[in-house]
Amino acid sequence: MELTLEKYLVWMKEFAQKISEQKDYLSDLDSKIGDGDHGNNMARGLTAVNEGLKAKQPADLTTALKVTAMALISKVGGTAGPLYGTAFLEMAKLSPKTTNLGQLLKAATAGLKKRGGAQMGDKTMVDVWLPITAAVKDKQLSAEKIKQAVESTKPMEAKKGRASYLGERSIGHLDPGAVSSGYLFEALLQAGVIK
Repeated sequence: MELTLEKYLVWMKEFAQKISEQKDYLSDLDSKIGDGDHGNNMARGLTAVNEGLKAKQPADLTTALKVTAMALISKVGGTAGPLYGTAFLEMAKLSPKTTNLGQLLKAATAGLKKRGGAQMGDKTMVDVWLPITAAVKDKQLSAEKIKQAVESTKPMEAKKGRASYLGERSIGHLDPGAVSSGYLFEALLQAGVIK
């Protein structure tokens, strides 16, 4: 399935709306195993993304992805900004060659893994991005698969990031980055990018 500029803009608008609605919940999750600012950071970043896209009115997908990446890197604090920014930058780099959503997400996930050094099972965003990328490639993405991927982080012990300082005490909590990633992919479904 192809990711067009028009679909992408709708996707980012939906994502920003979800983050805005859930920012308190995300920060609450983060307060249990992190520093409690993930929701506010993401809301600030997505506001910057939408303002940037509106102001620059990108003429192509590559430019839109770059605008997104730069806004997230510059406005989202902690590790989430560089991680999300890297994912969108990797999609931007590949997008002149292909607009296939599965291939773009594969490049984004590889970038995430490289940037954060996380693997599946480390209780990070990667635990959502990897299975969702596979589901998109297989044309099997559903709200249920997204929920399962997010929920899978709850029983895990964090191996990366601030939550890893808690060791076993991180078990039983959802990873905030995994939850916000879940919103990203729910927005992808709601935007009608995948039919």
